[in-house]
Amino acid sequence: MPQTNDQPASSTASSSSTKKRSKRTRRSLDPLIITPSAAARIHFLISQHNLNNPAGPEGPAIGIRLGTKKRGCNGLSYTLNYAYENHLVNNPRDEAMTIKLPSPEMEGNGLQVFVEPMALMNVIGTEMDFVDTVMTSEFTFTNPNSKGECGCGESFNV
Repeated sequence: MPQTNDQPASSTASSSSTKKRSKRTRRSLDPLIITPSAAARIHFLISQHNLNNPAGPEGPAIGIRLGTKKRGCNGLSYTLNYAYENHLVNNPRDEAMTIKLPSPEMEGNGLQVFVEPMALMNVIGTEMDFVDTVMTSEFTFTNPNSKGECGCGESFNV
C-alpha cells in the first residue's frame, strides 16, 4: 500500500516556525589587568630598549610577552620578554591584548601584551603592577588562580 502524505506536518512546520537562536556576542575580556604604574614602566623599558637597539632584525619592540616556566621552589614563575612588530607572525597562538588606560595620554596606553598559550590558563585574571620601594623595584603579580607561593614570592602554584 503506498504511503500518502496525509500525516500532519507538525514536525516540519514547528521546526521551521521556531525562532532561530541568535548568537550572543561575548565581550572579549583581557587575560591580564595592568595597572597604570605597570604600563608606565613597560613603556619606559620598551623606550630604553628601542633606543639602545635601533632597527634590530625583528624591528622595534611594541610590547611584552608574558609566560610561565616550571622553576622555583613552588612550581611556576613568570617570564617577561620583549615582543616585536612581527610577533604574531612568529607566535600565532599567543593571546594578544592592548593596554587600555583611563586616559589616552598616560604612558603605556596602547602598548601590546602577548600571553603565551601554555601560560594563559595560569594567568587569567592576574593583576600586574609595578612597585618601586626603597628595597625593591619590581613587577608584582596578584593571581587569583594561585594556590600558594614560596616564601620569597618568586614562584607560585595553581
